[in-house]
Amino acid sequence: QVQLDESGGGLVQAGGSLRLSCVASGSISSINVMGWFRQVPRKQREWVAAISPGGVTNYRDSVKGRFTITRDNAKNMVYLQMNSLKPEDTAVYYCAADRLSGLGSRWYDYWGQGIQVTVSS
Repeated sequence: QVQLDESGGGLVQAGGSLRLSCVASGSISSINVMGWFRQVPRKQREWVAAISPGGVTNYRDSVKGRFTITRDNAKNMVYLQMNSLKPEDTAVYYCAADRLSGLGSRWYDYWGQGIQVTVSS
C-alpha cells in the first residue's frame, strides 16, 4: 500500500499563488505516475496534472501556463505550483499515484485525503 499526504492548501485571492505538496510513503517502489486531481461539490473529480518518474508532464487545458507539477523522487514528493489562481480553481485537491505509465486522465491506484484550495474574487 501507498500513503499520500497533502499539504499547502488554503485561502488566496484571485491572481495569487499557492504550492501544494504531497509526500508518499509505504510501498513507494510500486509508484509510476503521480498526479493531482480536484473536485468541487456535486461534480466529478477531475484530473489536473500528471508527471512521470522522469519528469515528463501533462496538464488539463484550463491550467496550462498557470500550474506546474514537479517531482522529487529522492524525497518521494510531488508538488503543484499554482499561479494566477482563479475563483474557478476552488476545489478540494487530491494527490494521486498510479502503478501504470501514461499521463492521461484516468483513475489512479492511490489517493491522498484531499486538501482545500479556496480562491476568492
